[in-house]
Amino acid sequence: MRTVYINEFGGPENLAVRNVPEPYPPQGREILVQVAYAGINRADVLQRKGLYPPPAGFDPRRPGLEFAGSVVECGGNVTSFRPGDFVCGITSGEAQSEFIAIDERLAINAAELTQEAAAAIPEAYITAHDALITQAKAVVGDFILIHAIASGVGLAAAELALSVGCQVIGTTRSEQKAEALTGVGGPFYEKGVGILVLKDGPAFSDRLHEMTNGRGADVVIDLVGGDYFPDDLLSAASKGRIMLIGLTAGRRAEFDMGIALSKRLTIRGTVLRSRSIEEKALALDSFRHQMLQKFSSDPPQLRPFIDKVFALEDVAEAHRYIEGDHNIGKVLLKL
Repeated sequence: MRTVYINEFGGPENLAVRNVPEPYPPQGREILVQVAYAGINRADVLQRKGLYPPPAGFDPRRPGLEFAGSVVECGGNVTSFRPGDFVCGITSGEAQSEFIAIDERLAINAAELTQEAAAAIPEAYITAHDALITQAKAVVGDFILIHAIASGVGLAAAELALSVGCQVIGTTRSEQKAEALTGVGGPFYEKGVGILVLKDGPAFSDRLHEMTNGRGADVVIDLVGGDYFPDDLLSAASKGRIMLIGLTAGRRAEFDMGIALSKRLTIRGTVLRSRSIEEKALALDSFRHQMLQKFSSDPPQLRPFIDKVFALEDVAEAHRYIEGDHNIGKVLLKL
């Protein structure tokens, strides 16, 4: 079968499409899926560079955290699916392949979704739902600050926040992206989402407090890290919750503990990839029960924003596209 393969850790030019053996027949609770589309995430870019290896048991040279496709075979203990079912799901690696074998608990029946939509949902929406709803416990009327709001997880977090009655403020470094998000035809057109364009670095707390009439953000979804974090502390409301999800701006920052104490802040780091199957299954089940039906309602209450679809052979170009910060929403590979 064909799979995306990292020949050497480094630049996009080191990506290739190789033929490797198909997975063994599924055992126990495993299902074998023929992949139609696979998502590309920042984590794949980091893995390509050798900076974010997968957990034990996954080939570090084969990226891919999410997929959508058809079940072709089931292990003897599978109870949720049968051959022919269309599913989407999450994994810790190797999803950018023609076939993948995964535990049935990490897949969702996606029969009512288009193939592209199904592939764009798992990693972004499960991550965002787990951070925003399950852990930060966002409620109606909360102000939610979302960094890198034009990213896949950023857009998912914003849509989920709006769907439960929160008010959303996002940050981006691009005026063009801000206009694309809130202008006519954009996903947040006439939805009251405020966008802060950060031209001169991450200084946003003063403007954030102006937009919230001095209250601050009840929840901060930080997909950037680094020198954004000091202003996260300043931006947070009393008893605010700061969720650290991404570190694209670096893993170190100055931490004024006095602010955290005086505001009684909750600061929590979260990651989906390295969790156990049981923990991932809980996050997936919670998302499925609370949110999945909103994608197939009439009209849809949630709609994944897909920026661009690349052919499998163009995976290096897709990585350059993401690294150039061109995408608004999800980038997919078509297998």
